[in-house]
Amino acid sequence: MPTETLNIREMCDAFDVTPRTLRFYEAKELLFPQREGQRRLFTRSDRARLKLILRGKRFGFSLEEIRQLLDLYQMDDGQLTQLSQSYALAEKHLAEMEAQKAELDEAIAELKTQMEWGAAKLKEISGQKHNAA
Repeated sequence: MPTETLNIREMCDAFDVTPRTLRFYEAKELLFPQREGQRRLFTRSDRARLKLILRGKRFGFSLEEIRQLLDLYQMDDGQLTQLSQSYALAEKHLAEMEAQKAELDEAIAELKTQMEWGAAKLKEISGQKHNAA
């Protein structure tokens, strides 16, 4: 990515988001673009923050969790606090995602069993109708 600022259209193109999304994250105080009149100019820092926001959302983090983790970047501890809290939160979300996956796998297996039963029943019923004709 270039080091200069990007306007809202360039940010949208670079991250495959809408202007509304960027304005929403700005309103939620997750992004802090520079202003030149009505224009928003996004710095390298904004791009890094947006990348982390989008990754956090993909992993199921709430916006509040993301905000808290981003705010920890400002601490003067070499990112130790930010990384350790990010890791702990990631562990929690991973456990939740794995539990959801297990439930989904079980539901899929059950649905397949029901569909096999249904297919066999349909075959049986249509065979009976064919023999009766």
